[in-house]
Amino acid sequence: MKIISYNVNGIRAAINKGFIDWLKSANPDVICLQEIKAMEEQLDLSLFVDAGYKYNYWFSAQKKGYSGVAILSKTEPNHVAYGTGIESMDFEGRNIRADFDGISVMSMYLPSGTNDARLAHKFEYMDLIHNYLNDLRQEHPNLVVCGDYNICHEAIDIHNPKMKGVSGFLPEEREWLGHFIDSGFIDSFRHLHPEKQEYSWWSYRANARANNKGWRLDYTMVSKPLQEKIKRSVILSEAVHSDHCPILVEIEN
Repeated sequence: MKIISYNVNGIRAAINKGFIDWLKSANPDVICLQEIKAMEEQLDLSLFVDAGYKYNYWFSAQKKGYSGVAILSKTEPNHVAYGTGIESMDFEGRNIRADFDGISVMSMYLPSGTNDARLAHKFEYMDLIHNYLNDLRQEHPNLVVCGDYNICHEAIDIHNPKMKGVSGFLPEEREWLGHFIDSGFIDSFRHLHPEKQEYSWWSYRANARANNKGWRLDYTMVSKPLQEKIKRSVILSEAVHSDHCPILVEIEN
């Protein structure tokens, strides 16, 4: 199963930048989207169907033009879970999961900490989602949690490791992500590429992408029972529909 995760920073804007043709070429079995910034009724779903994704599921934020996640699939899932059932997480449309035979795939968009209030919300979300996923793995042990985690884990994951006072690279955030991995998940990219320094997000400011001054904020986290089935995990930095780029993991299923 080839799974792609992509924070598109607005699906309608990404479509205008050639997202559909890219999707046909990339040809994943499942693609997890974050920050769609649209309601389902605002989209021409035939574009996705014609691209081969008859099964597409959208979980938008209550606030228009904000946040939101989606999963597009070539095959029909056995079940789709919209949100987590936890209101403080779900009103911003940050989690959607599709269960297939032998594997469950979640698209997750963890909040950013742009100010004190949002940072407090981010930490609350981090605690809630970790507990939720620990429980979920009892029912679905073969779990892939794709998405924008809005955290760089190690110094190798950020172009300037001295930025320790900035949300996304705070010691507390990095510690949380370490505990998350230690609780039974594998950072598939770092697992296969322990020393590779690549990024998945670049600021729109100061030619950051051209100068490769980036952050690795996006992850395909794979639960431990799937460890031996991870075949490939790469960052697709040539795709330029967003300030993020897509990431890919291939799992034998």
